[in-house]
Amino acid sequence: MTPADLSLTVLHAVRRAVDDGALRVDVPPVVKVERARPGGVGEYASNVALTLARSAGRSALDVAGILEERLRDAPGLQAVAVTGPGFLNFTLRPDAGGELVRAVREAGEAYGRGTALAGVTVRFADLTESRALLVTETVVRLLRTQGADAGFRGGQPVGQAVGRPAGQSVDHRIDESVDHRIDDCVDERIHVYPGAYDPDALGVDAARWALLRAAPQDRPLDGPPLLVQHERNSLFRVRYAHSRVRRLLVNAAQLGFGPAYETPVHAPGLLGVLGDHPVALLTAARHRAPDRVARHLEATADALLAFQHTVLPLGDEKPSAAHRSRLALAEAAGTVLAGGLSVLGISAPERI
Repeated sequence: MTPADLSLTVLHAVRRAVDDGALRVDVPPVVKVERARPGGVGEYASNVALTLARSAGRSALDVAGILEERLRDAPGLQAVAVTGPGFLNFTLRPDAGGELVRAVREAGEAYGRGTALAGVTVRFADLTESRALLVTETVVRLLRTQGADAGFRGGQPVGQAVGRPAGQSVDHRIDESVDHRIDDCVDERIHVYPGAYDPDALGVDAARWALLRAAPQDRPLDGPPLLVQHERNSLFRVRYAHSRVRRLLVNAAQLGFGPAYETPVHAPGLLGVLGDHPVALLTAARHRAPDRVARHLEATADALLAFQHTVLPLGDEKPSAAHRSRLALAEAAGTVLAGGLSVLGISAPERI
């Protein structure tokens, strides 16, 4: 990780803290990092918490703590420490990309699931409005990925299925694993702008994306543009990025090599969004906001599509450790995309 990469990583943490509502400040255009001074901790330091403290209406130590929480698992960082009145100090990892790729490979599509909400109990009232039911059931799934005990109180049948897998009858709910008969907690409701679920016209994937990609309180996306295979279509970009990874793996096999992270890959943008995936799932669960997952998948897809041109050898170039490592990183990105789409109940096609 270069100083420029570190600066972007810290800036991204500030932006996430603002998006989460933990900080109320204007995101600065840049974050300055510099070599740690003699007697300091780690290799680099930043005074960003001190510069944001006044506008945040909080102490620099509070701001530094908020940022440290969002930086401790960032790819490329071995350690983050808060010193003095609120300085952030960083120790870099020698091979953060390899650790991240191994973590994704070991977890598979479950990468990002955790126990941060273990012990939390959430009960939602039964619903009949299509979008409210879709959003709430997706939130239940998100909460459960983080260890929460979440579900609905009653589970009365609804008149329209929302997101049924192909072949299921229309009175099935989205997630058969969700317990819909729980009776020991005060009901919670998510404020949702109503919207019709129309899988007959749009297909399940586009119908779900239209209702989940917009924030729950906002108007749903217009459905027909989601059927167009164009880069302006966010759903297409995400699903195409996943299918592109699958094609890269096939093409690499035809050239006689496979994914293996053997040498560091300079791809801070892609490594950053992959490392953020667990935080994105947790934040979406805490804020009852599936749209945060959708936006994170868009960012992951865009970073992958910008990177994927470097993966395969060009011309007479022979496959090398660099190509194997880039392919391993691309494979990890495809896994994250598939896992995120699964949480939203949307398919990740092998080919588009």
